Amino acid sequence: MKVENVLQALGTVQEPDLGKDLVTLNMVRDIVIQGNEVSFTVVLTTPACPLKDMIKTACVKAIHQLIGNEITVKIHFISEMNTNRTDPEIVMPKVKNIIAIVSGKGGVGKSTVASNFALALAAGGAKVGLMDADIYGPSQHIMFGVRGERPLMQTVDGKGMILPLEKYGIRLMSIGLLVDEKNAVVWRGPMASSAIKQFITEVLWGELDYLVIDMPPGTGDIHLTLLQSVPVTGVIVVSTPQDVALADAKKAIAMFGQAQLKAPVIGLVENMSYFIAEEATEHRYYIFGKDGGKRLAEEYDIPFLGQIPLIQRIREGGDEGKPVMIGEDMNAKKAFLDFAGNAARSIAMINANINTEKRAELVVA
Repeated sequence: MKVENVLQALGTVQEPDLGKDLVTLNMVRDIVIQGNEVSFTVVLTTPACPLKDMIKTACVKAIHQLIGNEITVKIHFISEMNTNRTDPEIVMPKVKNIIAIVSGKGGVGKSTVASNFALALAAGGAKVGLMDADIYGPSQHIMFGVRGERPLMQTVDGKGMILPLEKYGIRLMSIGLLVDEKNAVVWRGPMASSAIKQFITEVLWGELDYLVIDMPPGTGDIHLTLLQSVPVTGVIVVSTPQDVALADAKKAIAMFGQAQLKAPVIGLVENMSYFIAEEATEHRYYIFGKDGGKRLAEEYDIPFLGQIPLIQRIREGGDEGKPVMIGEDMNAKKAFLDFAGNAARSIAMINANINTEKRAELVVA
């Protein structure tokens, strides 16, 4: 057995999303052969890759079939986050992917989804930041249990920079950390937009694989400011299954498809999809309708990233400052981990210039 034999075998293993073999994609490194044992490293495009087991099985099978069943195969996985940024020197130079979480209307649980999405990405090994851009109704400081805390300042190259707080492994910045929450933020559009620009240019985010931005509901000034100020990788649309929410979700999808904005839609996630009672977890109650988000994703040919159930612990976790991804409710955690895995795949495909039709095949049951 030689290195060439191993490369030839692994050249038959395709990366499921990118559509090319691992060798062509330069995903195989550090091949070491010792007798009947071969070890090598596979470089994934995201730490949150949900296809790791599939790739591992395919590699072992290829080596056994093309070299020999007696070979012991040891595979080590690492990740090198891909990015489509061509202008890293402009803003947030060390942030590889900027993800906006949007909704057409309020009340669909966008902030809850954003907080647990950030934590689910971090659970896969990614470096994650969370920016609360909902200036008029910030909530991430509450959901992360940092009410009353204030960020520190640090001078960098003669300029004062805000240090984001760190909680549960996430770098966090919110207007709720800078103003008294008893006072309403009564700002006109330009003032709110100025605050967002400050979060972009005057916060020391550092090196991140993902910066998740919790956007205000609707379509307005802050959305325009953000997309015109930073190279957003893409947007994730949050909706609930009922028709009223879906009608507004359509507006959000349409907004980000406009020529002057043109941010790719990573996909749609359906929140409050069904209710699960703690005493009867095998039963699902579709209180707000069934599969509305899935049908909308199919209509617009965008990836459907998953369904988040209506579980009491999700609400309680946000109120208590301990998001459900930090807790022990496995039904809720699995839903967010599946959603984050599908989103990470779609982001990797956007960065690799895979078309919408291919990404839409991410639809989950």
